[in-house]
Amino acid sequence: MKRYILKNIIVGSAVLFSLAGCSDILEEKPHDFYEPNYFKTEQGVKQGLTSHYAHLRWIYGQAYFYNACQTGTDEATYAQSADGNFKDHDLSGVGVINPNSSRSDVLWNNSYYDINTASGIIENGASVGIASSLIAESKFFRGFDYFLLVQTFGGVPLDLGAGELKFNSKPSRSSKRNTVPEVYTKAIFPDLRDAVSELPDAARLTGTATKTLARLFLAKAYLTYAWWLENPNNIPTYPDAQRVDPDGHNAQWYFQEAYNLAVAGIQNPGPYGLLDSFYDVNAGANDRNKEVMLYADHTQESEYYNGASLTYGNGGAPDNFAGWMVTWNYTSIRSKNGTAAVSSVQREANQFLGRPWTRMAPPIEVFTKTFADKTNDSRYDGTFAATFRGNWNLQGTGLTTVATLTNANGLTIKPGDAVLSFLNEEPVTPITYPSGQGDSGVGAGTLPGRADYVISPNGISRIVYPGFWKLGPYRTDNAGGLGQPNAASTRPFPVAKFSELYFVAAEAAVKGATGSLTARSLINVIRARAGKWRWDNNGNIAKSADFSTAMTTATPAVIDINYILAERSRELFGEGYRWYDLVRTQKWNELAGKYSIGGSNYGQHTPEVITRVIDAHHYLRPIPQGQLDGMEMSAADKAAYQNPGY
Repeated sequence: MKRYILKNIIVGSAVLFSLAGCSDILEEKPHDFYEPNYFKTEQGVKQGLTSHYAHLRWIYGQAYFYNACQTGTDEATYAQSADGNFKDHDLSGVGVINPNSSRSDVLWNNSYYDINTASGIIENGASVGIASSLIAESKFFRGFDYFLLVQTFGGVPLDLGAGELKFNSKPSRSSKRNTVPEVYTKAIFPDLRDAVSELPDAARLTGTATKTLARLFLAKAYLTYAWWLENPNNIPTYPDAQRVDPDGHNAQWYFQEAYNLAVAGIQNPGPYGLLDSFYDVNAGANDRNKEVMLYADHTQESEYYNGASLTYGNGGAPDNFAGWMVTWNYTSIRSKNGTAAVSSVQREANQFLGRPWTRMAPPIEVFTKTFADKTNDSRYDGTFAATFRGNWNLQGTGLTTVATLTNANGLTIKPGDAVLSFLNEEPVTPITYPSGQGDSGVGAGTLPGRADYVISPNGISRIVYPGFWKLGPYRTDNAGGLGQPNAASTRPFPVAKFSELYFVAAEAAVKGATGSLTARSLINVIRARAGKWRWDNNGNIAKSADFSTAMTTATPAVIDINYILAERSRELFGEGYRWYDLVRTQKWNELAGKYSIGGSNYGQHTPEVITRVIDAHHYLRPIPQGQLDGMEMSAADKAAYQNPGY
């Protein structure tokens, strides 16, 4: 198809680290390039299978693609240190998405080699004695990649140079885009249906594809295509195509099939299931749990199997560095050692902290609307780092022997105490904020009797805001010190969770699908779990409480798409789903067209209301300029290849 799509037919970097032991690690030899004939050998096919999982690391956890999935939605805007990568995606007048600045190029540039690898395995696997269940992993990944692409760009090429869905061994400098219905009905649906049929119930190795995982993605594909056929807000598609299914089905048929598949996944879970506590789903000590069905894997045990350095981060894939973007510069917080202002919260490889880049920030409405209930619902506490605790005593700070510091209101704090807290609600007594940085160094305020500096939800700004605890680093090799906070996260980045089956089925039910489980009953399974606390995360204390009845009672008797989307945000906040959710349901303008947040300087706690300009053409991302530059086509053909509006 093009030079840089095919420069690496497969990438064989290190992949899955299994907690079960060395026998469960996907073994491979590192290669930058495999000759096409290598796929006609058993070893080549097995290495190709391994590369499917490796390629996830070039997409998931890649911070700039993460930005493209989050910034500009109701979950994220640009933060104080953002450059054009982030401001362009906000669509709020500070930048413009174009074929050079759109960071969906990460997806385009890293999907086609995996698609071609999959095609090579599908064509050659049986002839070299590879079991159909292994070939089905390649079918899953080809369907998975095309599903991501079609949601992002509209119709995309099925022919990489050797024919539709054929393995291509020769670089091609021309390309033709298929339509959206063609991509779904020729590629995504057949591949994922085969994957559902042929994959095993239990993973062959920790983290590999299974029947339930394939059910989830086929259900999501049916759901997304059903919305595309329905097209409630008349959003244009490209290349031009009638909203007619080549297989003769209507949108309602696909909503029903999405429901059926998702419910089948719930009722036949295989090794997966919901954990008892939402906190445990995202706790670093519990990574690779039964609720996470697919992830881009990393490990602190070995740089080889981590795929990246264990001591520094390079700010590029395959590092998992998405969490840096949503981490503000908490090291600017100041307390006093005598009369000297010192940094009381040091940079640490800790899930509450990590490496600060201040590129993305959550709008105020996240805290006042999405997570309005912070008492019964544990998901706010299990998502955000809202309390920043003193760690000045750890090795290398120069304050190792200092037992206490002076903090807000002249009160003393010791290591582990709260230095700065983001409040759950607006306090009855107004916070006294400084006009600038103030004694806290970051413009935080005070409340009578509290030793910690405080900021309320309405005081959140582009420079100071709660961190994303669920994306924070977790390591066990800190040796009582600060560890390696400048390294990228060695945690797996989640790609698919069992809980999403409930949301897919509920969304389909709201759109008219029928069955034994109603939308309300499905959502209430998730909400009931959210009401069960075993740990107060930001309070750093055990908490045994069950608010599940209050949670399920508060669920509306009749729920709509907006409620489903709000619940999806509470459950999956900040994990890279949001742009796709808003585009699929065509709710982007309605739910994210306005937001409020404070300014970019310390002490700016007065919310500004920001309006985004989200045009119809923004519902597709632009084809990357590098793709167009690499093709030997006329200027007119290149212009026709690009999505309208770009």
